[in-house]
Amino acid sequence: MRQAMLGALILIGIATSTTVIAQTGPASEKLRRGEYLATIMDCSGCHTPGVFLGKPDMQRRLAGSEVGFQIPGLGVFFPPNLTPDKETGLGSWSEADIVKAVRQGVRPDGRTLAPVMPYHNYSRLTDADASALAAYLKSLKPIANRVPAIVGPNEKATAPYLSVVMPQ
Repeated sequence: MRQAMLGALILIGIATSTTVIAQTGPASEKLRRGEYLATIMDCSGCHTPGVFLGKPDMQRRLAGSEVGFQIPGLGVFFPPNLTPDKETGLGSWSEADIVKAVRQGVRPDGRTLAPVMPYHNYSRLTDADASALAAYLKSLKPIANRVPAIVGPNEKATAPYLSVVMPQ
């Protein structure tokens, strides 16, 4: 059942992905590769509004989630907006900034990304693939969507979040 749901979500993401690739040549090949990577890496599986509520808003694909992850001892983290919106997304990040975040888990301001982001796995991306992914994200239509702020371990979350509960 879980595999079927995951497969359906991936197919929805593939079928409704917003493609901004219209030109031809090496640049468009790079963007197509980046779109492919964003799809198989399932970026929309965390970074799309509504996905954790069972109703992904594919009109705002990759614009960040209103549902976060609680990590014991660290707090609650909300998947950010990956579109190039200057106020709420990656608009002020360079392609090199995106590559560093994806492969090393480090933001331009030096903060480490939440451990739920699988940057350890993505560290194995080739330079060409990491660059293609970053170029693709920069090519998307900017979508203004401010996700809830990170909440520290002793603070109360004001938005829904997923949590791991250990059995008693």
